[in-house]
Amino acid sequence: MKNIAVIGAGTMGNGIAHVFAQHEFKVTLIDVSGSQLDKAIKTIGNNLDRQVAKGSLNEEQKTRTLSNIVTRQTIAEGVAHADLVVEAATENLDLKKEIFRQVNEAAPAASILASNTSSISITTIAACTSRPEKVIGMHFMNPVPVMKLVEVINGYSTDANTTATIVELSRALGKVPCVVNDYPGFIANRILMPMINEAIFSLYEGVAGVEDIDTIFKLGMAHPMGPLQLADFIGLDVCLSILQVLQQGFGNPRYAPCPLLVNMVNAGFKGVKTGEGFYKYTAGSKDLVVSERFR
Repeated sequence: MKNIAVIGAGTMGNGIAHVFAQHEFKVTLIDVSGSQLDKAIKTIGNNLDRQVAKGSLNEEQKTRTLSNIVTRQTIAEGVAHADLVVEAATENLDLKKEIFRQVNEAAPAASILASNTSSISITTIAACTSRPEKVIGMHFMNPVPVMKLVEVINGYSTDANTTATIVELSRALGKVPCVVNDYPGFIANRILMPMINEAIFSLYEGVAGVEDIDTIFKLGMAHPMGPLQLADFIGLDVCLSILQVLQQGFGNPRYAPCPLLVNMVNAGFKGVKTGEGFYKYTAGSKDLVVSERFR
């Protein structure tokens, strides 16, 4: 398995492409937007520069990593020779289903088709293809070049050979694979998102302020960042989408998203990606400043 196609050149897609390319895989990064592809390659280059500055990579390795990546703007062309296709598009079921229909038609019959989805059913996605036994979840964590975990999700029809291949491949990338079964939120987000949602409810109900909630988790539970800062980092729209998947999948009101989260997303305050969520983010600054709305 040497030829990897990654669909989606956003934060997760460019990170996945970076890691595969750094480990000497030939990577085709696919996105309909040429400007997004240019931005992704620039981001990968900047992240490689940081690795060089830290001494974890040398200039020759950086150059070779970038040379291992090519870009394409159509799925048909991009996946034609892929041994593995990793979809890293927006968390939207209809979009993912359409992508997998196209990939199923264009990719070689032996190819494994993986989704980086953080909560959407692998079984549902696999049903759009003629090879459900070769469809699997490969959920990387953000930032992909840094985080060690890969949550490997078996769909209802995923066969043992597909799982074994992805587990072995994850280890070849220097990652730690954990195999789970396909139920709403899998493990990572089934446990994480209710915690984040409860933190937002605590703020909404006036139990404590943004900084106090986050400090309690950082100092009391040794979390590197508090749940509200983490929600901003993930994207409040993504948190909302995952909670909705959990609520619908389990039919349990305990997963209902906090009204404050819904309002923030509807108003366009989605966290780091929009410059403001529970905190205010300024380009070039690492200071953590609580949004004026919560002071």
